[in-house]
This record gives sequence, C-alpha cells and structure tokens, in this order.
Amino acid sequence: MKKFFTGMLFALGLMVAGEVNAQTKIGYISSQEVVSIMPEARKADSLLTDFKNALIQNATDKQNAFYAAIDKFNKDSATLSDAVKVVKRTELTKMGQELGGEEERIQQQLQQKQQELIQPINRKAYEAIQAVAKEHNYAFVFEKEALLVAPPAEDILPLVAKKLNIKLPTAAGGNQPAAKPTTPKQ
Repeated sequence: MKKFFTGMLFALGLMVAGEVNAQTKIGYISSQEVVSIMPEARKADSLLTDFKNALIQNATDKQNAFYAAIDKFNKDSATLSDAVKVVKRTELTKMGQELGGEEERIQQQLQQKQQELIQPINRKAYEAIQAVAKEHNYAFVFEKEALLVAPPAEDILPLVAKKLNIKLPTAAGGNQPAAKPTTPKQ
C-alpha cells in the first residue's frame, strides 16, 4: 500500500510538472535590436555625433593656437630676453602637454555623453520588454545573443515593437526578425 501511495504521489507530481511545463511560455529578444529600431536611438546617435564634432573642433582650435604660439615665439625670440624666453618655453611646454592629453579627454567625454544618452533608452526598452512578458504571460525571456542552446521559444521583438509604437524594418533592410520556431505541444 505504501508503494502504491508513493507511486501515485510520484505520478501526480509528474502530471503537475507536465502541466506547469506545458503552460510555461518562453521568449527571446535581442535588446540591441530593440534599441536600434527606437527613434530615440537615432536621435541619440545624432546628438553624439554633434558632440564629437564639437570636441574635435575644440581640440583643433587648441592645436592651432599652440602652433600659432610656437610661430610667434620663433619670430619674437630674437628680441626677447632670456628670462622671457624661459617663461614662454614653459608656457609652450605646458600647452603641448595639455594638447597631448586631449585625445584621451575627448574619449572620456564621449563615453560619458553616450552613457547619459543611452541610459534612458535602455531603460525604456527594458520596461517595454518587461511589460510584454507580463501581458503575454512569458515566464522567461532570454537575450537572443547570449544563449547557444535553449528550449523552443518565441521571438517577442514584434510584440515589443508594437508596445513601443515602432514599425519594424522590412525584410529588404535585413533586420526582419527571425521566424518563430515551432514549440512542440505536450
């Protein structure tokens, strides 16, 4: 009797697990693709390009001022006293050192600006993915690029795009989401 009862509990457990498994919806999405189709991302790219161009122009202006100061020093050096020459050389050396670190400063400023611009876009995409998962009863949503092997799932990109009121690019653009794999019914 004890074996029968244990067997019945085991069978009941398998049936419940099978029911839970059959009802578990799994989806996947490329969050990079979601962000790339968002209009905010194109605007951020444009703003970042403008910012980069402004930084480069500023660096170019500093470089031109440095070269002009060197030329002026070279022209005026015959009439300058030794003490003034030492001061001017020190100033030129300092300008040259500052100019040498300009590329690193530009990269740091660009990275900071990029983070500032992309963070709200990533947050909006994440919230849309969360909302779609909840609305459509997805128990799991995986990052498409992160998994090598996964159980059958659905690409939820079209649902997220609809949630964000974004029209997906056509197949001619090459960004058409992959066809949904069929999920075997149990």
